[in-house]
Amino acid sequence: MASLFASLGPPAITALLFAVGTLPFAVWVTRRKPSQPARWAVIGIVAAIAAYGAGTVYGLAFTSPLDVCADKTGDGVYMDAGRDFRLTSVSVDGFPPSITCHWTSGHSTEMVWFWAAPLLYAGLACSAVCSALLLISRYKYGKAPGGNEIGA
Repeated sequence: MASLFASLGPPAITALLFAVGTLPFAVWVTRRKPSQPARWAVIGIVAAIAAYGAGTVYGLAFTSPLDVCADKTGDGVYMDAGRDFRLTSVSVDGFPPSITCHWTSGHSTEMVWFWAAPLLYAGLACSAVCSALLLISRYKYGKAPGGNEIGA
C-alpha cells in the first residue's frame, strides 16, 4: 500500500498544506500589512519547503525507498507494476531530491516529479532576492520594514 501513497500522497499532501497555509498567510497579510518583498520571501520559502517535501516523497525516500519504487511480492521480491522486471537498487540524493530506481532490464526510472527541482530552486531564489531587497531597504532608509527605527 505504500506505493499507492507514494503515487498519490505527495500531491495530495502538497495541496492540503497549501490550503492549510493560506489562512495564516492571509491573516498575516491583512493584520501586519507586510511589504511586497516580505510577502514574496515567505511565499518563496513555503514553495521551496513544499517542493523539497514532495521531492523526497515526504520522508519515504529516506525511510523506505524500496516501497517508493516498486511493490513487494509475496516472495519478498520488489517488482515493477507490470511485474516484468525486478528492482536491483535505489539511489537516493538529498539535494536536489532524487529517487532513482534501477531495474534488471538495465533502465532506470526517476520517481521525483519533474516540477520538484525547478520549484525548489525558484522558491530559494525568490526568497534570497526578496530577503536581499528587505536588507537593502532597511540599510538604505535606516528603518525596519514595519516602520520602526533601528536601534530604538
